[in-house]
Amino acid sequence: MTNRPLRLGFPVKVMGKPGLKSNDTRRWQQSPHLKTSLEYLDAILDYLVEARIDMYRMSSDLAPYATHPDMPQFHSMVAESDAELAAIGRKARDLDIRLSFHPSQFVLLNSPDPALTEKSIWDLASQAEMLDRMGMGPEGVLVTHVGGVYDDREASRARWIEGYQKCPDHVRRRLVLENDDIRFSAADVLWIHDRCGVPLIFDYQHFWCLNPEGLDLRNTLERVMASWPRNVRPKIHFSSPRTELREIKRKVTDKDRTAMKADAPAKGPLTREVVKATSRFKTVLLPPIWTGHADFTNPFEFATFMRTAQGLDFDVMLEAKTKDLSLLKLRGDLLRYAPDVAARFGLQAADAMPDDMLEEELGASEEG
Repeated sequence: MTNRPLRLGFPVKVMGKPGLKSNDTRRWQQSPHLKTSLEYLDAILDYLVEARIDMYRMSSDLAPYATHPDMPQFHSMVAESDAELAAIGRKARDLDIRLSFHPSQFVLLNSPDPALTEKSIWDLASQAEMLDRMGMGPEGVLVTHVGGVYDDREASRARWIEGYQKCPDHVRRRLVLENDDIRFSAADVLWIHDRCGVPLIFDYQHFWCLNPEGLDLRNTLERVMASWPRNVRPKIHFSSPRTELREIKRKVTDKDRTAMKADAPAKGPLTREVVKATSRFKTVLLPPIWTGHADFTNPFEFATFMRTAQGLDFDVMLEAKTKDLSLLKLRGDLLRYAPDVAARFGLQAADAMPDDMLEEELGASEEG
């Protein structure tokens, strides 16, 4: 592990520069290809240099249809793109940009259906192969979750280990396991690590959403960091919860109209306006769901967390809705409100995006 400053990264979609695509999204009839996605990734790397960002999560759809069981015409695209993968990997290494994948929620190593587990291993193998052909070091990881509970938590945890042990070596070298927000807690993934050795990802928001065991934050962080090989810097996920009032448009039902005609006491959520018997729709007001990611990262929450984590080295993948814009905003916020934390990331005055520039970037994204 180097003594370089900690990294801040973001996933997949670029919002700070309109027009950059993360992968080839054409339908199969148009013969999409990994080579096209790599051209898009090359342009994203140029943007990352321009924005002074040194960590990025690639799209899990970088190689379209590469593991679709009914489309064998796409199955060889990773091997066909060997030269292009090597070139993009060399460029990322020269720029010292950390790249990773986070396969989709449909990748399940603990499925009771052996066919789904086998397909999931194929998906992981394809993405691990891309990282290998790119020449990415051990920091280039594949992030996954435990999966479903299937009415038996203990059996599902054990079955994940069985799925992990079935993975080929090049997958196990890169696979890391993340705690989630509704099914498997940090305690669950630590239990799995203790039995098979898989490195772990600490997700800050998930930790607060699901911690029935009442684990201590600092102690859990230390245990998760210790799950990684000594020569590899861990990375974590950080996001702030949404706090705004949610306004949801719903149809006014016959039941609603009957209650209104009977002057029955109003039940259910508040509405933005008075709902009449003749209304077709109503706008209901609902509190936030704490598992939802905020548009931006709360700098005070982030600084408090980083001070709690003083002395621990890890890179941070920000999972805010505004992607790179949240990262750019946070850097300036840290320089202003938490210079001690900014120093850990090696931030300088040039990293603080002027407010008027951010307004221009946001406006461009909204127009696009």
